[in-house]
Amino acid sequence: MSDKKNQLESKPQSCWDVYTDQAHLDAMDALAKGYVDFLTECKTERETITKVVERIEAAGFKPDFSADACYRVMRNKTIFMARKGKRPLSEGFRLAGAHADTPRLDLKQHPLYETVGLGLAKTHYYGGIRKYQWLGRPLALHGLIALKNGTSVTVCIGEDPNDPVFTIADLLPHLARKQNEAKVSDAFEGEKLNIIIGHAPEKAETDEKGEKKEAKDPVKKQVLTLLNQRYGITEDDLYSAELQVVPAGPARFVGLDSSLIGGYGQDDRSCVYTALEAFLAADQPEHTQIVIFWDKEEIGSDGSTGAKSLFLEYSLQDLIDAWEPGVRLSKVFMASKALSADVHAAIDPDFQDLHEKMNSSLMGYGPVFCKFTGHGGKYMANDAHAEYVGWLRNLFDTAEIPWQMAELGKVDAGGGGTVAKELAIYGMDIIDFGPGILGMHSPFELASKADIYAVKLAFQAFLNS
Repeated sequence: MSDKKNQLESKPQSCWDVYTDQAHLDAMDALAKGYVDFLTECKTERETITKVVERIEAAGFKPDFSADACYRVMRNKTIFMARKGKRPLSEGFRLAGAHADTPRLDLKQHPLYETVGLGLAKTHYYGGIRKYQWLGRPLALHGLIALKNGTSVTVCIGEDPNDPVFTIADLLPHLARKQNEAKVSDAFEGEKLNIIIGHAPEKAETDEKGEKKEAKDPVKKQVLTLLNQRYGITEDDLYSAELQVVPAGPARFVGLDSSLIGGYGQDDRSCVYTALEAFLAADQPEHTQIVIFWDKEEIGSDGSTGAKSLFLEYSLQDLIDAWEPGVRLSKVFMASKALSADVHAAIDPDFQDLHEKMNSSLMGYGPVFCKFTGHGGKYMANDAHAEYVGWLRNLFDTAEIPWQMAELGKVDAGGGGTVAKELAIYGMDIIDFGPGILGMHSPFELASKADIYAVKLAFQAFLNS
């Protein structure tokens, strides 16, 4: 919403109308190319944090809070990063917080079994998925297996073009009459999201007479043999594994004009990527800059790596002790401003009736302010204060960054939550802010290339404010 000095009526601006010169278009293309690569390489929170650490270490950040540019990693799933500002920490910081986890299927701890000549692995879905979207598509297996000796094995099968992939068989339409008549929530069962992992049986042993011995579960045994050959593991090792089933294959540009980006995990790795790029591009700021990427947002932000943990509080206290000893933690929090960097539901062209159009976001019209999330009567929501919204409006209008204001669908149509309310308890000003997305939580989400560019510039303006 730039160039609004004499504008009485609110009129959102398309990013495509704002960023028209070649310098902007070239920068947009470069950012989008890097983003596609990032989505392709980072399909789990561990992979995401590993990539982030590589980038910030290359930029001179150190895991030492005495440094002016520092970071701390929690359980390889959450990261806290800080850059010292010109002003003391006691005058507050600028924080952008996103989440690195995304909906998926997790292998159960005792997953492998055999039936009707097929080897399968049982899963338990993580986060808000629409189960039918995971059927009949190529899937990959990513994760880690922790061994009893303290070492671990990294697993990635299904991404290399020479790798096999996995899948969940869908029911043929000829036998799906009852399923078609059922509610979606009843037609697709979580316990039937079992991935096909093998088919060929282990070579049968022979007895003294040369006759084949009947083996129990020969396909499962062959699967275990292959896993042992590749990773040196036994079935018991799966008890201490975190193995995630994700869509196989790279992120892609979408549309004849390559103006959209399609890929898995854009909620919320779009904000991870843009916040990281903005953070690395910033000069020495006025205020201390903090960027944090959480785990567990998709299942309520619980656990030691979620936003409800005390990781932020512990890290900030250690930062105060290193940079400005004696300052009260509460004073620093209360003086700070934050963005809950998370995606928004853009209007779906085929389901426009679920959106209240006057208060909805459009693809290509820049980052979205979402003053509150929650559901129904704003239940379980942070509701950003008007003064903070006004401050942010001025910041982005001055920087000539297009933006829009929206809420998540019609009042009683659904709802959702973010980390905003978990950070608001510290007294910080905070609001949800990020790109609009189509197909959120699906295995192939869509983002606008122009929005990704505008979001990066917005994060950069905020961190430098």
